[in-house]
Amino acid sequence: VAICEQMEYPRQAKGLVKREVVRVVTPGTVIEAEALRGKERNYLASVWCERRGCGLAYADASTGELAVTEWRGARAGEELLAELNRIDPAELLVPAGAYRTEGPGEERIWSAEYAALTEWARSSLPGQVVTERPAESFSHRRAVQTLTGHFAVATLAALGCQDLDLAVRAAGALLEYLQETQKSSLSHFTRLHTYWGRDYLGLDPATRRNLELVESLHWRERKGSLLWVLDETVTAMGGRLLRQWVERPLLSVAEIRRRLEWVAYLVERPEVREELRLHLRQVYDLERLIGRVGYNTANGRDLVALARSCAALPAVRSLLLASPAALLRQLGEEMDDLQDVKELIDRALVDDPPATVREGGLIRPGYDEEVDRLRESSRAAKEWIASLEAREREATGIKSLRVGFNKVFGYYLEVTRPNLHLVPERYQRRQTLANAERFITPELKEQEALVLGAEERIVEREYELFLAVRDAVAAAAPRIQATARAVAAVDVLAALAQVAVRWNYTRPEVDEGGEIEIEGGRHPVVERMMSEVPFVPNDCRLNHAEQEFILLTGPNMAGKSTYMRQVALIVLLAQMGSFVPAARARVGVVERIFTRVGAADDLASGQSTFLVEMSEMAYILRHATPRSLILLDEVGRGTSTFDGLSIAWAVVEFLQGGPGPHPFTLFATHYHELVPLVETLPQARNYQVAVASSEEGIVFLHRIVPGGADRSYGIEVARLAGLPWPVVERARQILAGLERSRPAGKPLGRGDRPAGVQQLSLFSPLRSFLEELAQVEVNRLTPLDALNLLADLVERARRLLGEEGERAAAGRREAAGGPRG
Repeated sequence: VAICEQMEYPRQAKGLVKREVVRVVTPGTVIEAEALRGKERNYLASVWCERRGCGLAYADASTGELAVTEWRGARAGEELLAELNRIDPAELLVPAGAYRTEGPGEERIWSAEYAALTEWARSSLPGQVVTERPAESFSHRRAVQTLTGHFAVATLAALGCQDLDLAVRAAGALLEYLQETQKSSLSHFTRLHTYWGRDYLGLDPATRRNLELVESLHWRERKGSLLWVLDETVTAMGGRLLRQWVERPLLSVAEIRRRLEWVAYLVERPEVREELRLHLRQVYDLERLIGRVGYNTANGRDLVALARSCAALPAVRSLLLASPAALLRQLGEEMDDLQDVKELIDRALVDDPPATVREGGLIRPGYDEEVDRLRESSRAAKEWIASLEAREREATGIKSLRVGFNKVFGYYLEVTRPNLHLVPERYQRRQTLANAERFITPELKEQEALVLGAEERIVEREYELFLAVRDAVAAAAPRIQATARAVAAVDVLAALAQVAVRWNYTRPEVDEGGEIEIEGGRHPVVERMMSEVPFVPNDCRLNHAEQEFILLTGPNMAGKSTYMRQVALIVLLAQMGSFVPAARARVGVVERIFTRVGAADDLASGQSTFLVEMSEMAYILRHATPRSLILLDEVGRGTSTFDGLSIAWAVVEFLQGGPGPHPFTLFATHYHELVPLVETLPQARNYQVAVASSEEGIVFLHRIVPGGADRSYGIEVARLAGLPWPVVERARQILAGLERSRPAGKPLGRGDRPAGVQQLSLFSPLRSFLEELAQVEVNRLTPLDALNLLADLVERARRLLGEEGERAAAGRREAAGGPRG
């Protein structure tokens, strides 16, 4: 959208009024509050890729955030794709020729260097746009000129990106695009942040999705996500920073402990926490307010909101500086109370300014002598004109005379036709109407000139004064942005403390020890979503000496996936500097978390569910390190039983093969043949989800206990889900036949071929038979139907008795050490 404005006052123009395009709005450059979500970023991103690596720059035009990074080597494309998925840009800039649409189906095609973007382009939301820019915009020389010119530095060393030539190319093109479309000085872009992927916990797109960090997997909305649980922030800036912390947990133990100390202090001092949050609620979105100032689009209401925000800052700062916690005092020192900015705005602008800045009514009385003088002159002239009607009626004797105004003739005296003979000679005719005539006098025109001239000059002068105030505020942009960052951090820390108190979270121990110990761990989202049902806590211990690998077996719906995810979320929360939902937790920092959870296909690219699953598994096995945490749920279930079991078996051996240390792995499966295999691996252990069973049904205890399960109760779970009874009964018959027909095998070990394991029924066959018999409505049976039913019941009774006899005989043979079958 191109926005055009008049560049001169119509009365001063000669000929056509000069007009120009003052701004071009694109998806990545939106700054209007109505078009943005307060607690979400709106990023414009730019990429430059070569065979040696990829550079990325991204910016939030509404706040002035600008960041760059780059990757080298064979994994550069994968890392770029993961980061694009994290920041989720609304618009992506690429050099001309890197991207094109062609072919009969208008397919998106990328050059070899940009091949990694294919998946992003295919899976991106409709609101995301790819914009091609001239290739010369990405030249290193031009990018250096753009960056050094904007930030007024001699070299890139001052910005910390002198060695990142790929990122510099992307950043230069991005800044040039902003200058070209926004047509302003971009004064709110005051710094360039250089970061490295190695500073943060690695989370690939599948892991972000499966752990439901910022949106739920099923509803694709904020509710049901980890961010939803944690977001007790009271400012938009804090909400955006919290999301950044969730998506980028730390690797630095020192920085993690620093955040934990902040949170701990606010947990222990509820009165300080509540007072901070009370004052923070008065703070508007400083980042976006100063962003509009930088774009020269801020109006009087924006500046007044900024001043009101500044009014709350001294109280926040004094609370921080008075804290015995050195870290909170440091945040207070980083914060500026901005009282000079507040005082300037309060002195200059009225409390409730109009929405526009070119119609006057902005400047407070007493701020400018000329405005005050013009207002007084205009007021006096208006009072003279207001009293003119009464004076002229008395002087002329015309009782119906009135004073009026229109834009064509200005002020006038109107006399009806029956009274025209009373009009004095000093009246000058200006307009004739059907029933009246309009006149002026020299004195009236003189006062009119005073009113109109003063008002026009007042509007011009107020606009000049407003621009001067806005420029003064823009000059304070670095201080305002630094304060906004400090306010956002305080808001996030107070929110995390609030969550910790409300939901009984504890402070984790974080170290480099290479061990994860969780006592009484809980899933933060499930606990919150099902608050009316007590959550069953569970423990987890992973270390390289004894237990690196946990094989988790048990029924569907019993809580295996919940358990695995809660372990990962507790680790993630600890590394972002938050308290965790556990009785006690010790977390040795992990570098990456991988997940292979759930089933999904990608029909658009011709990838089946199983192919997607295997692609994700390949990525995990190629990139996992001893400092990784891996969650694997039902590996191999997308293909035939023996194929899937063979793949799962091989994956277990791969992850635990060779001398350690190996990645920490939680492996949930229904392949019970893997249970004996794990017993042969020194750092692997079997765990199961406890279930209480009886003839009445099954009860999920949701407790993780040592040992392996020998059954999945899949048919029983299907019965609980409401599968029609004939299907359930037939499934039992088929299962019994399959179990009898499967070949016997010796005890499992590494390198052995798996053998079958029976799944025993939780429900008595006799009870199932009686339940079906009880449903028969005898009064509705014809004699023939009754005979047929009786014959069927006799046949089924004999079959059931035969199956029970066979099971009993098999059990006796197995107990005696004989062959099964």
